[in-house]
Amino acid sequence: MHTPLCGHAFGSPEEYVDTAIRKGVSLVTFTCHIPMTGAGYSQEGIRMRFQDIPEYRRMISDAATYGKENGIEVLYGIEAEITPERSEMDSMRALIEEEDFDFVLGSLHHMMPFWRQLMHSQNIHSDADMIRFYFENIAAGAQSGLFHSIAHPDVIRLYSTLEGDFVPADHEAVIKDCLDSVAESGTCLEINTSGLIKGDFVVHPDPIIMAWAIERKIAFTIGSDSHSPDRVGENFEQVIEEFQELGLRELNYFKAGKRLSVAL
Repeated sequence: MHTPLCGHAFGSPEEYVDTAIRKGVSLVTFTCHIPMTGAGYSQEGIRMRFQDIPEYRRMISDAATYGKENGIEVLYGIEAEITPERSEMDSMRALIEEEDFDFVLGSLHHMMPFWRQLMHSQNIHSDADMIRFYFENIAAGAQSGLFHSIAHPDVIRLYSTLEGDFVPADHEAVIKDCLDSVAESGTCLEINTSGLIKGDFVVHPDPIIMAWAIERKIAFTIGSDSHSPDRVGENFEQVIEEFQELGLRELNYFKAGKRLSVAL
């Protein structure tokens, strides 16, 4: 869940908590977009500024107090960015180590100017090459040890980066290599239900990728990537039921950086 501090989300944290209460959700974690130093990561209207962190901490603390009064646990997280740029990774790592985040998501937003420029500089233009490059960097992010879970792990299919359709079976070897790295690292993957309301209207990860991940005994977190209170917990029941048929047996969340499992 996000907050207005990122510049493209709406509603107070308490309103997100109210929706969770109405839907019978017992625990939520806010993961607003982490500040970064480079302009290539589209700062304005995309992510928090460094000076916003104290306000973000206060907002989530207040929401946690409000949640406790109403029987719901509210945790403090961040959505960080996967990048090969050492200076950016070091900056994010320093912030993560300074703050008492319960949960750190790792995302690769391939539509950011930095990624477009990087792919162009490496002569990566075809769909196959962009998909390979994306999943190689997802694997590197998992191996970095900075993130507890990888957010919307097949989001490469969205935002008009690819010219054609994203068909996981056409890139099976590349995706499975990535999943092997994720499994080896012990990093979770996120089931992100926001995929059902945009682009090709398919949950993240695609059910085929989900089945491959389950075969590798990868652990999963779940989120709706809510940027407005009405999206909290959206489509959870539908997706959990579908993925249980593929062999999903538990979901996970993080508290004080420790993974906790909940059986389905």
